[in-house]
Amino acid sequence: MDSSLTTFLLPAVLAVIMFGLGLGLTVADFRRVTAHPRPVAVALGCQLVLLPAVCLGLVLAFDLSPALAVGMMLLAASPGGTMANIFSHLFGGDVALNVTLTAINSVIAVFTLPIVVNLSLDHFMSGTDEALGLRFDKTLQVFLVVLVPVTAGMLVRRRHPNFAERSTQAVKVTAVTALVGVIIAALVSERENVLGYLADVGLVAFLFAAISLTIGYGATRLARGDHRQSVATCFEIGMHNTTLSMAIALSPSLLDSTRMAIPSAVYAVEMFVMALAAGFLLRRIAPPETTTATTGALPA
Repeated sequence: MDSSLTTFLLPAVLAVIMFGLGLGLTVADFRRVTAHPRPVAVALGCQLVLLPAVCLGLVLAFDLSPALAVGMMLLAASPGGTMANIFSHLFGGDVALNVTLTAINSVIAVFTLPIVVNLSLDHFMSGTDEALGLRFDKTLQVFLVVLVPVTAGMLVRRRHPNFAERSTQAVKVTAVTALVGVIIAALVSERENVLGYLADVGLVAFLFAAISLTIGYGATRLARGDHRQSVATCFEIGMHNTTLSMAIALSPSLLDSTRMAIPSAVYAVEMFVMALAAGFLLRRIAPPETTTATTGALPA
């Protein structure tokens, strides 16, 4: 994967994806935290502390190989993705809360993700070249390709809202298509090992996804959040941004490891099915007034 194409393409694709995220955000999305302080605090606590701890426990319990272990921890440290907003809308969640959490998580992850990755590399790959991890220059690059494009996207939305509305979907589709092509090329280069990786990490990714979705809903309910808020945090916490984690794993200027991208790829496939199942289950347990208010969100 170490070529001039991927060296420049992957950071560019990641920057475009984050720019597209910024096109959908406003300053009001950050200010809205004051309206829902408790569910935001619970969701962030689970996202930043509890889920990495859960992931570490699974990785150690299943004795994953070092590269796959680091890949799982990278996934756990990644914020929620934009798909969480879509699933929350479809299944009656508080979408405004989702957008707020996505905005805050995207900023916080710039600082927490390199910390988790570096600690994981130091623990699982000590004594190897890859243990060097995301040094200061690489951490700065994560900052540049994540936070700066998000900020730029927000500025464009503020000054040219109509352009932002028209461009958001096209930007996302273009960037994700390019990333999928790179991922396919990476998997082809590792085709002799892919089935082994799937066997090694499939169950761990499944359990992590199930626990993440459960914690997302249950923790907010325990904190006296309502059903709609709990649905929002269920998807926000349960659906990690695999686009971000795979791009960081594959980029030659960052981690440059196909093996570290495998957990995110497996999780992405499993999570889509599990999120659908969780959504239909949440609709069944929704209070009657919530169900009535949201029946139009999904086709019959």
